[in-house]
Amino acid sequence: MNVLLRPGSRGVLAAAACAVRRDAARGVYSSVSIEALRDRFRDPTSPFHLPPGTVGPDSPDPPAEEVSPADEGRAKLLELGYDPDSFWEQQIVWGDHDSFQHVNNVRYVRFFESGRIHWMRALGHELGGPEKADAMIKGKGVSLILKSLSVDFKRPVVYPDTLLVAHKPHRGPALRVCTDASTSHRQAKTHFHVMGAIWSYAQRRIVTESDSVLVWYDYDKLTKCDPGEAARAMIQRRMNLGGSS
Repeated sequence: MNVLLRPGSRGVLAAAACAVRRDAARGVYSSVSIEALRDRFRDPTSPFHLPPGTVGPDSPDPPAEEVSPADEGRAKLLELGYDPDSFWEQQIVWGDHDSFQHVNNVRYVRFFESGRIHWMRALGHELGGPEKADAMIKGKGVSLILKSLSVDFKRPVVYPDTLLVAHKPHRGPALRVCTDASTSHRQAKTHFHVMGAIWSYAQRRIVTESDSVLVWYDYDKLTKCDPGEAARAMIQRRMNLGGSS
């Protein structure tokens, strides 16, 4: 006997299972089994009977919601405290591959760079609107310059894929200040540390992480600088996203 069972038959299956359990409790069936359920469906007098080739009623359970790789990635990175203003989608192209059949390691430095510049524009918008955002990426006035970058490769990426690049500032090690009387620690005013992460839509996980140091730099004077209280407060607020300290 061929009984066509589809996802919509879940409600009938659940009801039949409950009935078999009741019968088992009365001793009608010695155990709950797949064969017992099949007997229910085969019996024309049973309320659970499904004629061959028919489909049972829709399940009363709501359909499971499918989460897209992009939404899942954004949710995970937000949970980890990454700044949503830094989110940058990077499509993988065939030319990103090397002879080892995966995306070449050097490409990730560029991916983080693209995400970082996108994030810098967002910082500029907050500090002074579109004009400041443009100045931030054109080396005019006070902006940021990369001091150091480390990359941790967790899993290889292959074409086709789309990556979600994200950044978040963090405190990093505090500066040690020594005087004749005491030793104290304070946060630097001229630089801050930034964590980076790359989420793969194909693999649905973080495939690469980075840590870097960004320096506030006066491009007119060609020297590092204190950007002022407003800029430091902006970075501090973004350090606290997602409940991170």
